[in-house]
Amino acid sequence: MTQIKRAKRMMITEQIATASQDCEDCPIRHRAVCARCETDELARMEEIKYYRSFEAGQTVIWAGDRMDFVGSVVSGIATLTQTMEDGRTQMVGLLLPSDFVGRPGRDGAAYDVVATTDLTMCCFRKKPFEAMMVSTPHIAQRLLEMTLDELDAAREWMLVLGRKTAREKIASLLSIIARRDASLNLRGSDGPMVFDLPLTREAMSDYLGLTLETVSRQISALKRDGVIELSGKRHVTVPDFDRLMNEAGDDCDGGMLA
Repeated sequence: MTQIKRAKRMMITEQIATASQDCEDCPIRHRAVCARCETDELARMEEIKYYRSFEAGQTVIWAGDRMDFVGSVVSGIATLTQTMEDGRTQMVGLLLPSDFVGRPGRDGAAYDVVATTDLTMCCFRKKPFEAMMVSTPHIAQRLLEMTLDELDAAREWMLVLGRKTAREKIASLLSIIARRDASLNLRGSDGPMVFDLPLTREAMSDYLGLTLETVSRQISALKRDGVIELSGKRHVTVPDFDRLMNEAGDDCDGGMLA
């Protein structure tokens, strides 16, 4: 680990969240790794969980560091970033609410995890969680489903980055965030879809492999053409989701992401 990296790590002021929340009342309960758990299984998870909060810009974990926890994003958004030996970095994934962080059975972190916005995580002590995976099929089954969904999303993102135009890339990212927001809030795609964009335009340009100017220009074009409406830079309304999906170069069957 370089001295710069050590210095950055020393600057992290990770906070343990003091607010407690029952699993039954959790806003991500229906999508998280515990979604299929029965009441007694939730009670066991309560015994090994705790909350962590991070400010925007803070590092949750450095690649290669030992991870003593796994967990789910409750609120906010984080990025998965890989750093090359010459210092270049590439954002390789987004962590949205209900997404799982960490790899059971692996001691170290594969990527840097950085809070893009203020972030709250529901964490589980790793060894007890691994034991629960063995004794609680509901957890192992749900984690497998989430892993397969993540694999599908990664393959979809390869298409976005490799073949789509700049306009299609922006529309694709907006559609992904809109669908996730609707799923978390148990809303369908009928009628206008309203959400707050969790990424700055700088972060969007990094994630999509575009310049900042291109991102701003394409968002303005989508707004001018009536595909989206903007209030400020972050509050987005999609009047017709099917039209947004067409702009992304995808068919729309009206479904929500699992």
